[in-house]
Amino acid sequence: MNDSTHTTNDQSYDVETDTQSNTTLAPERAHLQLAIDGMTCQACASRIEKVLNKKPSIYEVNVNFAGETANVDYDPTQTTPEQVTEWVNKTGFVANLQAGDSLFAQKDEDTATEYPWRLIGLWICLVPFLVGMAGMLVGQGMAWMPPVWIQFILATIVQFGLALPFYKSAWASIKGGLANMDVLVVIGTVTIWAYSTYLWLTHGDGTLNSLLQSSHGSGHGPAVYFEAGVMVIAFVRTGKYLEERTKKHSLNSIDLLLSLTPDEVEQQQPNGDFHNVALQDVQVGDILRAKQGSRVATDGMVIGGSGWCVESHLTGESVPLKKEEGDGLLAGALVENGSLLYRVSAKGSDTKLGDMVQALSDAQGSKADLARLADRVTAIFVPVVVAIALVTFGLTWWLTGAVSTALMHAVSVLVIACPCALGLATPAAIMAGMGVAARHGVWFKDAQSLEAAGNIDTVVLDKTGTLTIGKPTIVDNVMVDRSIAVDDVLQIAASVEAHASHPLATALINAATERQLPLMNVTDISVVKGAGIQANIESLGLVKVGTAEFANLTLPKFMPKVWQIASTVAVSINDEPLGAFALADDLKPDTPQAITALQDAGINVILMSGDKQSVVDHVAGQLGIEQAYGKMSPRDKASQIAVLQTAGHKVAMAGDGVNDAPAMATADASFAMFEGTDVAQHSASARLMGESLMHIDAAQKIANATLRNIKQNLFFAFLYNTLGIPLAAFGFLNPMIAAAAMALSSISVLMNALRLTRFKTEVELENTVSNPHNDGKGVTKV
Repeated sequence: MNDSTHTTNDQSYDVETDTQSNTTLAPERAHLQLAIDGMTCQACASRIEKVLNKKPSIYEVNVNFAGETANVDYDPTQTTPEQVTEWVNKTGFVANLQAGDSLFAQKDEDTATEYPWRLIGLWICLVPFLVGMAGMLVGQGMAWMPPVWIQFILATIVQFGLALPFYKSAWASIKGGLANMDVLVVIGTVTIWAYSTYLWLTHGDGTLNSLLQSSHGSGHGPAVYFEAGVMVIAFVRTGKYLEERTKKHSLNSIDLLLSLTPDEVEQQQPNGDFHNVALQDVQVGDILRAKQGSRVATDGMVIGGSGWCVESHLTGESVPLKKEEGDGLLAGALVENGSLLYRVSAKGSDTKLGDMVQALSDAQGSKADLARLADRVTAIFVPVVVAIALVTFGLTWWLTGAVSTALMHAVSVLVIACPCALGLATPAAIMAGMGVAARHGVWFKDAQSLEAAGNIDTVVLDKTGTLTIGKPTIVDNVMVDRSIAVDDVLQIAASVEAHASHPLATALINAATERQLPLMNVTDISVVKGAGIQANIESLGLVKVGTAEFANLTLPKFMPKVWQIASTVAVSINDEPLGAFALADDLKPDTPQAITALQDAGINVILMSGDKQSVVDHVAGQLGIEQAYGKMSPRDKASQIAVLQTAGHKVAMAGDGVNDAPAMATADASFAMFEGTDVAQHSASARLMGESLMHIDAAQKIANATLRNIKQNLFFAFLYNTLGIPLAAFGFLNPMIAAAAMALSSISVLMNALRLTRFKTEVELENTVSNPHNDGKGVTKV
């Protein structure tokens, strides 16, 4: 039997009980994430997906070329993570498991500081050719070009030594059944090298002396093109190096998050002294100290001292929070003032920061629907380009009669074609967008969730806990018989509500606690859907707590105005009404600003609540919301959202309770408020890590900016190839220019994606303008 929850929502009352259910959960899929080294373009990622998807034990595979990760869902009864890793390694790549605390492990210094010796060697070999080409620019013709035999040696070192990774990657991709960009580079440069070598060896009388004397400067040297092949390889490898650095550093928000925890911490010893120890040696239960200006290393509980902490890395809110004894601390929080002594409650991947890192890693590794188009194109890209190159060679040779001209045109076609720009267009923007969203306190579940949030035109909001603080208080009461003590009725109601989870229930329990009213033992707890909660109390009988109708209570016709704008909780014993409480909840301070921001962005805001219509209308009137629906059950909310979708709207739902889960599941996008129920967070496509409703506005704007960026990248990538290949085929681009253009195409896509990292919300822009210590530089609204 599995523990679960029974839930209900009615016109004004929603509850969650702690009773058990006999529902059997379906077996969960096992999930693993692999770090993959060796991918050079999107075709590599597609090849890994193709190989793994053929395995019957694999449910789903998403390989992120930009993030160099693979997210794999598999059947643990049929295979193991080690077996999956082996399958990937057989495709020609190096896969490593990312599990548990691996995200927080010390980085491999050799990998992190790897020096590009191969790239340096390429450019050293290229320098003589650059000198020769410089001579051509200043009117010296080919006089500065090195002798052909030196060109041959340099080109051979490059082609069969320094360019070896291209060959390995090309061969592995061909074996895998999906040719990648390296196949184009290898075919093009080997063809140039072979043709130039043939011209050199067949020039003159064929003697060694004749070969050594061949040079362009003498005026009788062969027309070789060794420099073209060397430059193509150097430019492409340079582009790959810059691309890798951008992906691993500038686009990698995960590294920025991991850097928030210190390598060393001050640990209290048994004698009371403090010693610096490595964070990895800290255990749960240890006592640590965080001073002003330092960061909290783990999740924990303050046991001494006081201070102000900034937790913006998780909540997106930069307002410092006062921390005193008994308060919780989050790993990565900056101690802005004071000194804190805290006991470790969780470390590494078990912390809230660790959860965020894993969630961000999984989300960045997912694939947006827009990426499917690029995947389909790259799957056939290389064979099509090779075919175009062969046609170009044949037609040019036939029309000009010059083999060398035809060869250069064909090689230019091979070199300029770039599936990398297409492959990077979506994942690069997704990585940047996810990182920016996390920085603003929004955790998208996956790329599809971010994509959906960027397309919404309607936002449906719950009232309690979403628009309001979610901590209602008793503002009035009415008793059927004035001889009945209010505290007695409150004690009875709180005793039953102790088995429910809802802001109204919490309000009654807190009120009973403040008045020091002990809770009674209750039995036979059950929920009546759409009405309330009931239970038996010994010596009293059946107690019902919920709507007035549920408790068989008819309220007087003329009640104080507060009852028109407050939620009602009625109480009865054995269907004899005792009385009712009016509970009011204040709006969150920034709720009006958030509603205005959404409406200014063209978003239609709708309020749906289980509370009575008068309360809902009052809140809607305060916020300028034109459409407001009260007395909505969970099914009503979901049905109304489905009606909006049928009318062509893209709908997002924001809520915090179990009762909001059906509507969240129905909506195109959904946001679970901070500290919402587990069911709500599980149903939502994004979690908001702060109390502020402005997080929804930030999520929508960041998602919209990310979608614009993806479309820009795809447009540029398609335009580049659409224009570049014909220009190369007609001879307007030589192989060197084509190689440089190809390298720049991928870098330009990455640079465009990097613009997202400078995104600022309206609030940040306002704060920057109002901050006298900030000159406004670097403020960008993407």
